[in-house]
Amino acid sequence: METAALLNDSAIALTEANRPNEAISLFRKALAMEPGNPLLWLNMGIAQQKSGDYSGAMDSFFHCLTFDSNLSEAWNALGLIHYELERFEEAESFYKKALQKNSRSPKCWNNMGVLYFTIGSYEEARHCFEQAVSLSPHYYDALYNLRDTCTELGDARAAAEFGRRLSELSNTKPVRLS
Repeated sequence: METAALLNDSAIALTEANRPNEAISLFRKALAMEPGNPLLWLNMGIAQQKSGDYSGAMDSFFHCLTFDSNLSEAWNALGLIHYELERFEEAESFYKKALQKNSRSPKCWNNMGVLYFTIGSYEEARHCFEQAVSLSPHYYDALYNLRDTCTELGDARAAAEFGRRLSELSNTKPVRLS
């Protein structure tokens, strides 16, 4: 029997396999069964974003938030879209909202740091990356970003330390085959 949960799981797998358009059709079927499920709206938005349909994705994320305004992942996703569209003030606002909902999200802290790095606010970026690493010490992307930010700030000692930690992680990181 086809359920919303099974459709959601299949659609997530399709999104991860870079087949977002197929995933979107499954999310629509699942939403016909459970139109008030915020996670279905969130997941559909992620697939829409991956397909390049930013407008549809934003609609889905806002729809998700009408059912659960505390879902930090939806606020973070809105920040990502605005970042990708180079609407940096809006992106910052959405990232701040995400962090208000979940201040313990290393992903949100890292994304905020990337935004600050992009606009040249290196001290703010460093603070965000440090928060991400304090919450998840083996978060490769945040360590990488923190190393580069320390380099930009002229803190060679800290950059070297984060570079050392990155090399330790890359020695244990599994190799991905294409």
